[in-house]
Amino acid sequence: MPSQSFHKEAGATLIEVLIAMVVLAIGLIGLAGLQATSIQSNHSAYYRSQATLLASDLADRMRANRTEALTNAYLTNFPTSSANNSVSGTAAEKDIAEWLNRLAVTLPDGTGKVEKDNALITISIRWNDTRGQIRASGDNNTHTQIFAYRTEI
Repeated sequence: MPSQSFHKEAGATLIEVLIAMVVLAIGLIGLAGLQATSIQSNHSAYYRSQATLLASDLADRMRANRTEALTNAYLTNFPTSSANNSVSGTAAEKDIAEWLNRLAVTLPDGTGKVEKDNALITISIRWNDTRGQIRASGDNNTHTQIFAYRTEI
């Protein structure tokens, strides 16, 4: 009579498969969170890049109209964000109005300030970065960002 031999079954049990699926799901959820944080960081960086370009644009306009820039014609102090500034008057008034309009259109609640100390100009741009800013939990600060650009004319 032939003897029957029992072979140990090889393969994964249902419990092992379920545990592997849970571990994979946790990893994918973590990856999705990193993706969301990356998108927020990129959005905030985009706003900072736009602020840099807009500040540089105004500095170039001031250098092109240096006479008026040295007589304080470009000074402004964070007016309310509006894309309806009247583009009329002197060259400096037109430059400021166009710049403020572009700030309001390009950046959320975007507005600007220009200060002068002799030939040193400080151009500050303020905007609301609620969508792009990454905060720690419990951090209740405002989402207002200010970018300062200093140059000589």
